[in-house]
Amino acid sequence: MSTLIDVNTHDDSTDNANPNQSESSTKTVFTVEDIHKLLPHRYPFALVDRIIEYVPGKLAVGLKNVTFNEPYFQGHFPGRPMMPGVMIVEAMAQVGGIVLKQMADVDDALFVFAGIDKVRFRRPVVPGDQLILTTELISVKRRRFGKMQARAVVDDQRVAEGELMFSLVE
Repeated sequence: MSTLIDVNTHDDSTDNANPNQSESSTKTVFTVEDIHKLLPHRYPFALVDRIIEYVPGKLAVGLKNVTFNEPYFQGHFPGRPMMPGVMIVEAMAQVGGIVLKQMADVDDALFVFAGIDKVRFRRPVVPGDQLILTTELISVKRRRFGKMQARAVVDDQRVAEGELMFSLVE
């Protein structure tokens, strides 16, 4: 895991509060090797290539480079390949898994879907797209159940969004 520090991060919402205030942020990057240490998913179900931002206990932002070599494109759809919506949701969930696996006392635990609510698909994802997947932790109950808000974008256009619920399986 490598840490990048961007001391020039600028948040417009702080301009009126204190114009002399300088805010720095830390971005943590997880490589595919780091992700494989945290998540059990492997080909063809490993759907996150990199975590480009991580805020412990709060959110993660990942990316998925969508290539024509993905196994589902052979049949979805011949002549007009589109990434299946369930695979987009799974990719968002895997980014959420990064947040959940970093919580204390869950090293050997596995988080699985407990529910999916309010998911909407806005546009197709096709080979050559780069999915940016953001999951933000909404709540954790009894350290066994988690709820996250997730969204996927391509070229700053929303592709999918929804709420994902997780349950801890030991």
